[in-house]
Order: sequence, then C-alpha cells, then structure tokens
Amino acid sequence: MTDPHIRPAARTDLDAVLAFWRTAAEGTSISDDPDGVDRLIARDPGALILAVGRDGELVGTVIAGFDGWRCHLYRLAVHPQRRRQGIGSALLAAAEERFVRLGGRRADAMVLVRNERAHHTWSAAGYGPEEHWRRWVKPLTERGGEFPLLVLYS
Repeated sequence: MTDPHIRPAARTDLDAVLAFWRTAAEGTSISDDPDGVDRLIARDPGALILAVGRDGELVGTVIAGFDGWRCHLYRLAVHPQRRRQGIGSALLAAAEERFVRLGGRRADAMVLVRNERAHHTWSAAGYGPEEHWRRWVKPLTERGGEFPLLVLYS
C-alpha cells in the first residue's frame, strides 16, 4: 500500500499511539503517557495526525500544534518497515494544510540533533535549521502529587 489513510487521532487511539512511539519515534517525552496524549486530543482534537494502513495498523504520526501564533511540528514518526514510502511526506502535507486553514504562516519542527535520518526528511520537505536559535527548556515538576496552579490576576 502506498497511500495510508490520514486522519486525526481519537481518544481510542491512545494505547496504539504510545506503543507506536516506543518502536518508531526517536527520543521520549515526559508527555508520553496516556494522560499527556489524552490532554492533547482533548485540547486540540486535530493536532495529533495519524497515518493508518489498510489493515488498520498505525504507520505514522505527527503532532501539528498551533497556539494561534506559531505552528509547531513534533513527533513525526514512521514505522521502521514503512519508511521511504511517502508516509512522512503525506503527514507533513496534512499538518501544513491544517496550519494554513488555521491562519499559520510558518512552521517549525523539533528535530533531534543526533537524528541524521530525520535531517534528510525535513530538508527534503523544505525545512532547514535555524542555527541562531536554541531551545530553552524547564520541566514543570510535580509538587505534592499535583502540578502547581497558575493564578492569573486582572
């Protein structure tokens, strides 16, 4: 099969997505758990895009997050035995179409420096690194079993 079905994820896909990422994705995230993926789908139902084969098997994913300001791509992953079949390109096309519909103007991607195979994929799709930017990260850790609350004052 050369053309998988591209569709948004549903909550019923949670377990399959997490299992897929363990075998097909590079690196891990603190959000790689049922609660994290469920929150993503609940907050933005179209953000997690899946490629599903004719047999119903998950063969690819991408997260196309749009916060109203910027378009962010995460978790582009294709099943190792299904790579180089256009699945990644189809997922990126779906993500980019989503961004355009939402009013996005430019997409950026989170790509591991060590993932050389991904560099080729992103480059072939028209993306390039911006060496003058660096990602700064701070984990939001739990306190007493709960995440801290953000209180806004007006």
